[in-house]
Amino acid sequence: MVTLNTQSFTTPIGIIRLFEFALTLITFSLVASEGHHNFSYWAWCMFTWCFCCFMTLLIIILEFTSLNTKVPISWDDFTTAFAMLSTLMHLAASVIYPTFFACSSCTIKIVATVMSCVCFCLYAAEVGLARAKPGEISGFLSTVPGLLKVLEAFVACIIFISLNSDIYRWFPGLQWCVAVYSICFIIALLIIILTIGRLLARIPFPLDKFLTGYNILAVLMYLTAVVIWPVYSFQNHPRPPNCFHCYWDSLVVVSCMTCINLIVYIVDTVYSVRLVFFVSPA
Repeated sequence: MVTLNTQSFTTPIGIIRLFEFALTLITFSLVASEGHHNFSYWAWCMFTWCFCCFMTLLIIILEFTSLNTKVPISWDDFTTAFAMLSTLMHLAASVIYPTFFACSSCTIKIVATVMSCVCFCLYAAEVGLARAKPGEISGFLSTVPGLLKVLEAFVACIIFISLNSDIYRWFPGLQWCVAVYSICFIIALLIIILTIGRLLARIPFPLDKFLTGYNILAVLMYLTAVVIWPVYSFQNHPRPPNCFHCYWDSLVVVSCMTCINLIVYIVDTVYSVRLVFFVSPA
């Protein structure tokens, strides 16, 4: 029998989620009314608003009907990871959409951008409220290393939507970089899925030491990508004349995101090494 939980609407996070759902729905509707674009960045923005709207509604319904207690996953980890991911997705969409598609006279697109920025603030507030505080017992994804894993996977997604197979398929160096992005993304996503599915306890080796070793390997791999990608992409390939959001700009985006993810992995590695080797168990 389904038990209705009306208190889910009275908590700060519950109220925030109602606004998130309403504003993402409005943003998606406004952008959809402006027509379709055959561009990966446009598809990313539309996916962001559609996905976040649907998932927020699903979370609201499951918590209102108390069915979230019957779902065989770590609910706190799931909602925290989703809020973190939605924050990052809205941040990217709020930058990408006005940069590529809005103009000073495009009223509806400007309103949609403002709505997207407000959604970003709401999801960021949810992350702030849901994140584990010192002394609290919470899931892995509510901790700093867990949130960093979500950030690593997200930055890889931005890299993927900026890749152009017509460029990297001709250069083995660029293919290695794509392999680096893919391998690290798959492992980060696998860690997130295992955490949400409460399967980390079944791993037959110490998770903290594994994550430390993986983070060190990821840093080394991303270091090679930080060097190789710009060399193959920009050496003897200056920006084309009259280039307005052309393939060359996407190469710059990939270079910048590679540097950002390297920094994130370095922070993750330092944090993991500190927890494993310098923090003694209580």
